[in-house]
Amino acid sequence: MKSKFTLWLCCLTLMAKSQKLESVANVDLKKYSGIWFEIASFPQSFQKGCHCTTAEYTLTDKNYVLVENRCNRDSVTGKESYIKGKAFIEKKSGNAKLKVQFFWPFKGKYWIIDIADDYSYAVVSNPNKKYLWILSRENKMKEETYNQILLKLTYKGFDLSKLKKTIHAN
Repeated sequence: MKSKFTLWLCCLTLMAKSQKLESVANVDLKKYSGIWFEIASFPQSFQKGCHCTTAEYTLTDKNYVLVENRCNRDSVTGKESYIKGKAFIEKKSGNAKLKVQFFWPFKGKYWIIDIADDYSYAVVSNPNKKYLWILSRENKMKEETYNQILLKLTYKGFDLSKLKKTIHAN
């Protein structure tokens, strides 16, 4: 019986990993605007040593969203690191797929793959699942909510062994 369960679990995991990633159907960019706290992410070289990471999104009248990322380097009281970029909305994506540009001419795919009905949290990735950010309006997230997000991400085929929680000041 145990081997049948193991085989079933293995098949389910393989199916999830091969599953094509989808964004949410629609995002209200006015509700999405504002400050988001990074709760967890797949560590990236450009975020090395970051603590207290935030992202702020501001709608502009120039056909893009202003993106401002901040973190404190090497500790919660470390020197602030800051970068500003632009996010361009992909047509016919319901505002859920953007292309973010911090350095011209390079743009990265930024897909909102999960979002709370009240916009209290969001999950962002890209089609190849190389990047992952769990964002919240607060610098802490209820454990129950976090675990529900992890369950959805497992179903979508993410390797959560790479996920690292972000440290924030109390």
